[in-house]
Amino acid sequence: MRRCSRTGCVNPAVATLTYAYADSTAVVGPLATYAEPHSYDLCEAHALRLTVPNGWEVVRHEGEFAPPTPSDDDLTALAEAVREAGRPDRPVEPQVSAPGGGRRAHLRALPDPVDE
Repeated sequence: MRRCSRTGCVNPAVATLTYAYADSTAVVGPLATYAEPHSYDLCEAHALRLTVPNGWEVVRHEGEFAPPTPSDDDLTALAEAVREAGRPDRPVEPQVSAPGGGRRAHLRALPDPVDE
């Protein structure tokens, strides 16, 4: 369950806030399927009380905000991903470092040690 993005708020998120900067518009709609880096999850109280700067417009979802219900599809997809990652016959791909010494992935698969 995702929580409200407002500092200090521990209520569950029921709406997603996104900004259309070119149009000076804030859009408050139903909770997005997954968290986006450039959007904010809001509880019902914060979604209804949102204010914007002068000259901006707020477009709000009409109707009530309802918390998302857990889906069996989400749980099934997660279980399948874990099973796939743990398959013993899955080939291990070599880790390639980023060109120019950039940041590398923080996780990598290592081959089984060779008995000597």
